[in-house]
Amino acid sequence: MPPDALSLRAVAASYGEVPVLRRLDLDLSAGGAGALIGPNGAGKTTALRVASGLLTPTAGSVAMGGVDVAGMSSFERQRLGMCHVPEGRGVFPSLSVRENLRLHARPGDEQAATERAVEAFPSLGRRISNPAGTLSGGEQQMLAVARAYVSSPQLVLLDEVSLGLAPKVVDEIYEFLARLRANGTALLVVEQFVDRAFALVDHVWVLVRGQVVLSGAPADIDRDAIAATYLGTKVA
Repeated sequence: MPPDALSLRAVAASYGEVPVLRRLDLDLSAGGAGALIGPNGAGKTTALRVASGLLTPTAGSVAMGGVDVAGMSSFERQRLGMCHVPEGRGVFPSLSVRENLRLHARPGDEQAATERAVEAFPSLGRRISNPAGTLSGGEQQMLAVARAYVSSPQLVLLDEVSLGLAPKVVDEIYEFLARLRANGTALLVVEQFVDRAFALVDHVWVLVRGQVVLSGAPADIDRDAIAATYLGTKVA
């Protein structure tokens, strides 16, 4: 059996004196898809930032594909095959769509990678020479997510990719994510729309105050129990 795409063990993390994650355990299988859900402030974004190297944990270990990456920078983790698409789209607004795509492609694969991205999102092809900052919000999110095609990663972390987007755009993005998963790329998503996440993934972790309170396959997770976590009531 191949090593897990991502493994977090007893991870704790803080912002200054404020603790956010408390002994978080998470194992995402190679080629699998998982979702982190929970109320605002639960630690979902922080977990992704720790996984990608943007935030150093105060305790615990992080491994990718069986490799201890705790001492590696986010750039080094990218070279190992990790792609992190943060909340807020994360494109370079002054660069063209083409330049944004080529920036994340592997050396020598720039043209082919751009063609793959445009095939996945045809609207980007129609705006290929335009500055990314002139795109609509949905198009900017498509451009951000398309990084997962041009860099050919083994693991993609996605933070609220559907936030503030029209349903049609969300449909396109989730169709793209389903193709990524079918091609063997592991996915870990933070998503506000539970139904969207459940339709894509094979495992769910529900976080409350930096700890996993529910975990399992989507079919095994009680929706009433999830609702209780968002309302701040006790989970049975």
